[in-house]
Parts: sequence; structure tokens; C-alpha cells
Amino acid sequence: MRRLAAAAAASLLAVFQHLPATAAEPPLPLAVPEAVGLSSARLARIGTTVQADIDAGRLPGAVVAVMRRGKLAYYEAFGFRDKEAGVPMTKDTIFAIASMTKPMTSVAVMMLSEEGRLFVSDPVGRYLPPMAKMAVAVQKKGADGQDLVETEPAKRPVTVQDLLRHTAGIVYGGAATTPVHKLYPLSSGFSGMNLTTAEFVEKLGTLPLVRQPGSGWEYSLSVDVLGAVVESIAGQSLGGFLGERLWGPLGMADTSFTVPADKRGRIAKALPVDPDTGRPPVVLDVTRTMKMECGGGCAASTAGDYVRFVQMLLNRGSLDGRSILSPKTVEFMAADHLGTIPTGTLSPGYGFGLGFAVRRSQGVAGLTGSVGDYYWNGAYGTLFWIDPAEDLAVVFMAHTPGPARLHYRKLLPTLVNQAIMP
Repeated sequence: MRRLAAAAAASLLAVFQHLPATAAEPPLPLAVPEAVGLSSARLARIGTTVQADIDAGRLPGAVVAVMRRGKLAYYEAFGFRDKEAGVPMTKDTIFAIASMTKPMTSVAVMMLSEEGRLFVSDPVGRYLPPMAKMAVAVQKKGADGQDLVETEPAKRPVTVQDLLRHTAGIVYGGAATTPVHKLYPLSSGFSGMNLTTAEFVEKLGTLPLVRQPGSGWEYSLSVDVLGAVVESIAGQSLGGFLGERLWGPLGMADTSFTVPADKRGRIAKALPVDPDTGRPPVVLDVTRTMKMECGGGCAASTAGDYVRFVQMLLNRGSLDGRSILSPKTVEFMAADHLGTIPTGTLSPGYGFGLGFAVRRSQGVAGLTGSVGDYYWNGAYGTLFWIDPAEDLAVVFMAHTPGPARLHYRKLLPTLVNQAIMP
């Protein structure tokens, strides 16, 4: 009898070991969609569409969270955390969030600003001396027809504001094939894996800017530079500062620059072959210790953790009685800081604030939304946006680094906004 009981217990244990982990407490209070002005029937279109794409092999799985009026009205996991191994997606799955690291680094900068330890109008060279006298590239053709890069003095220094809004003239090396781009590190992840903070700053200080500071928008390594500014002022690593001042206070227990060993089983895996490109997808290995905790793209997080961060911003700086930023600071960050500066490759209808793209007008954008909504995304398939006018925010987590990520940047706003009730 005892042997039978032991066998039964072992059998049950084996079953439970293969079940999805129990989801933690929801990151915000739950609400029936209709109680916060959303349609359950219309929100269900999200699941129908996402599941159809999973069944068609377009993405392995996803987690979607929709918040309105401070409540979670929709919070679902679909598909697989690891499709090859048959592991189901769970809400506590950890994702490499790439450039969704940038808004958190921007918040860190504004915390220091609120303490009077920097001003956004300050030249970056005040905090990072190797970058104090960056010249500007002048690209020419030599007599032999080859591209030449000469330099001219910058008309003004690069400022912290330039870095926050991507108008510094710094670039991503992998974004284009011009001679100047080829001089720069390929990406935030490449920088974090291959350069220490000191090496990164020294290298950028020797490179020419692609254009005069403040003369145009170009997505860039600027926020990685801001991470170095935070470290210089705070006297600690960027991850240490964010852990103490942002992630800890907000209860973002699974957000970090290196996923510890006991959590690595929860990391999402992309499909082995991208269905659109036919190539193996590339996702940053967030189990490795970085040489530089890059503020532009090296963090890992869960949907639930990022919900907490986004709701703090939607609440204008606070959550559950904890004040991270003042309302005026969040308002300042979410304003358009480009004005007449050319917007480059930004989505039509959007300018840029201090950490995210900001909608300028009701039309033009090509997607439903509100004036003043703001968003950003990650190269591996993650996305968030905040619509203060509707008291609404959305977090989407998936590892789809191929063309599918561009599709979901359009699809999710469409499916969520059509669910808003009159």
C-alpha cells in the first residue's frame, strides 16, 4: 500500500513538473473590461488574431496586457515560451526587451535632473570628458571616387536633451552603410557585449557626429551614452541605480541586465527559423554578464514588470503610493521635443520626447490613437504605448525579431483601440 501511495505521489509530481508555473499575483488590480470602458467581445479579437498567427507558425507565443483607469482589463498569455520543447507561454515569462530599456534609462536621467544633479541642457562632456569636443563629419568624394570623411567643428556641444531625443548626431553603426556609420558600434547589444562603459565612451569620443547637434533625428546609441552619464553621476552601475531607484520600488522583481540562473528557465525563445526571412532569428543572450549594462537595449523583463513601469508613467510618476518622478517631469518627458527639427525615419505624425515617440496630431499617423499618446518598442518584438487621453496603456511581449514585429506594431493598436466603448 505504501509503495502504491509513493508511486501515485511520484506520478503526480511528474505531472506537476510539466505544468506551467503558477502565475504570480497580477501586477495591477483586475477589472471586467466593461467596468473600465472596454468591450470584452472586441478585446477577444486580440486572442483570436494572436492565436491564429501562432497556429500559422508566425510567432511562438506572446503575452498581452491592456490597462485602463488603473486596472488590468486584459492580461493573457498565448502559445509557447519554447515551441520546440513544447513549453507553454506563461505570464511570468522573461523577454529580452531591447530598446524598451531606453525609457527606463531616460527615467533614471530625469530622476537625477529632479535632484539638481544634471540639467537636460547640460553638455554631455560635463559628465563624460572624452565626448566634450566631438567634431562633425563632412562626407566627400576623393579624386579617385572613393568616399572620404573629413570633419568640421560642431556649432554647439551635444547636450543631455540631444541624447534623450536622438538629435545628438550619434548613430547606430548597423543602421546604414555610410562611411560614418561604419565607424560606430553596430548596436546597443553589440556595445554591451564587447565594450566596457569606459571603452564605449572613449570610442565614441573619437568618432565624428553624422550631423550637427540638434539638426535632425536619428535613432542611435545616444541612450547608451545616457547610461554612462547616470553611472558617472551616481557612482554606481546603471543596473545598480535602476534596481535601487526604479525596479525595486515598483516591484519589478524580474527586470535586470543579466537573468540569474534560477530564472533562466523562464526566458522566452524565438522560433528556430524566422518564417518571413527563412533565417535563424537573433535575440540578445540575456544570461550573459555584459561588459557594459547598456541603457539603450540590454535589459530583460516580464510583461507584468513592464506593466508596473508603464502604469507609473500613466499615473504621471507614481504607483501604489511610491513617487518615482513628479507629474511635471513626466509631462515634460511626454511632450514633443523636436519642434521643427526634421523627424527622419520616425512614424508619420509623431515627434519625439525624452525617451519615446509622441503623437503630434489626430491624423497623419496612419493608426488610431490620441494626440499626446506615446510609445516605444524593442527590436525582438516587444511593444508598449500609453494614451493619457484615454487613461489607457498596453504592453505586448513576444520574441519575433523578424518582419512580424513590424506587423504587430500596427495590429495591436488597431485591436485595442477598436475595443474602447463610447
